[in-house]
Amino acid sequence: MIINCLSFGYKYGIATEADLVFDVRCFPNPYYEPNLKDLTGLDEPVRDFVFSFPGTRLFMDKLFDMVDYLLPLYIEEGKPQLIIAFGCTGGKHRSVAIAEALAAHLRSHNCNTVTIHRDIVKKFIGDK
Repeated sequence: MIINCLSFGYKYGIATEADLVFDVRCFPNPYYEPNLKDLTGLDEPVRDFVFSFPGTRLFMDKLFDMVDYLLPLYIEEGKPQLIIAFGCTGGKHRSVAIAEALAAHLRSHNCNTVTIHRDIVKKFIGDK
């Protein structure tokens, strides 16, 4: 099975191709930190910010547990691909960091995993 960890921005539309979608807009947004705004979830300072909050870390623990439980069930069903998507407002910060963290977790369990950051380079018309 190939597992795609996909990040996206809700302001560009939901990831309709996803099997599982998680809305991570409930976590603090690095966009509002002047020194992080122009970085992405691929950058260490953004990752450090995203995962500095107990709520985000608890979410990740629960996410890992749920995905570890579900994967064998999907494999047993014969599903060749699974797309797990994470959405934040713009698809540049929180969703990217969380998708990367899940992908690293899956790879550490020898899962065939790909990360896709659909909206990481998009610029919304209303953005400055």
